[in-house]
Amino acid sequence: MSLSALTALSPLDGRYAAKLAPLRPLLSEYGYMHRRVQVEVTWFIALSYAGFAEFPPLPEADRAFLRGLVEQFGEADAQAIKDIEKTTNHDVKAVEYWIKSKFDGRAALQRATEFVHFACTSEDINNTSHALQLRDARAQVLLPVLGGVVDKLRAMAQQFAGVAMLSRTHGQTASPTTVGKELANVVARLERARGAIAGVQILAKMNGAVGNYNAHLAAWPDFDWEAFARHVVESAEPEGLGLTFQPYSIQIEPHDYMAELFDAVARANTILIDLSRDIWGYVSLGYFKQKLKAGEIGSSTMPHKVNPIDFENAEGNLGLANALLRHLAEKLPISRWQRDLTDSTVLRNIGVALGYSVLACSSLMTGLNKLELNQAQLDADLDASWEVLAEPIQTVMRRHGVPGAYEKLKEVTRGQAVTREALHALIQSLEIPEADRQRLLALTPASYIGRAAELARRV
Repeated sequence: MSLSALTALSPLDGRYAAKLAPLRPLLSEYGYMHRRVQVEVTWFIALSYAGFAEFPPLPEADRAFLRGLVEQFGEADAQAIKDIEKTTNHDVKAVEYWIKSKFDGRAALQRATEFVHFACTSEDINNTSHALQLRDARAQVLLPVLGGVVDKLRAMAQQFAGVAMLSRTHGQTASPTTVGKELANVVARLERARGAIAGVQILAKMNGAVGNYNAHLAAWPDFDWEAFARHVVESAEPEGLGLTFQPYSIQIEPHDYMAELFDAVARANTILIDLSRDIWGYVSLGYFKQKLKAGEIGSSTMPHKVNPIDFENAEGNLGLANALLRHLAEKLPISRWQRDLTDSTVLRNIGVALGYSVLACSSLMTGLNKLELNQAQLDADLDASWEVLAEPIQTVMRRHGVPGAYEKLKEVTRGQAVTREALHALIQSLEIPEADRQRLLALTPASYIGRAAELARRV
């Protein structure tokens, strides 16, 4: 059976393949190979400038040729490496051999062939490649997608800043808020979470088989290999890799930064799960309607249904993402002694974990763009919930020392249907200043929103 969208085991490469297109060149096997080629080429060119008599600086034409291998790397090149791997049964060695195979006809490169992968362990190439993949996926896909959700929610928060809405603490009627303020709460949380994702330093090491530059010093014992490795890791591309240098490691980079990054993404996802469930509930209450799509069917037997499927899809995929992200965060920083291979197979699922996060954001955006405010339902719920004004009445009573304020309001409101007339009768009977009496009489559930509108507008 051939591989296609219909036969793919993962829905990310099947049903949802088109939605994950921006992530695929970065976090796929192809993306991993591409970054390995970049690291090998960068290290090789840097060695030619290290001052070793045995490896003089390469001619500019050869440097441009090597960088072209990175810039023009395509699927055919990745397949060629895979074909070499069938013989080597070692993926990093296959990259090394592929690069060397490109030196034919270039005298300076052929003389320097043995400096490809010089003094490197496979993990020097792999950890830097993963770092490049994560850096670019974060910058080019993850943060922009999450930023799109934040921008949409901010626009809605400001649009609906003054639209009063009944709160539902514990699922029961509670002090009113505004639609915009509830969305502003999420914007504030996501901005902080997004900042945490963006703030994680992406680390990389280039220090040999057990992190001590053993092989490097065997070749050139008086050379400052740590300073050289730092230069390669931290210098801007294409001279270096544009990452943050990790000075201490075993054979593998410790992966603590990955755990920090995946935990940060999972925290953002948890906020989005909370949002998805709340919006689902507001659709159920009728606070939001959903725009109809021609030809779409909500139920195979109930023709009337317009289901909040985008928020359900988002919630499910966010859960999948977090299950994987948390396993990655818990497993990757653990290695038996100086190296075991349990991280290798797990790391190949980074794209899956982040893919479900990106897919969920896509579903959320689709759902948010379908929403239409149902003002009539919002107004009806507020008008049927005069009991929520028990809070301001008893608070004013307390201010003026009316004894048993809370208890009096509890007696006439808890578990009872409360009318405007009943509350006004109570207010008229209170021994409070007339100005406060009139202010309470003017209150309605829709106007009792505190600073909600102001808070929503400034997010």
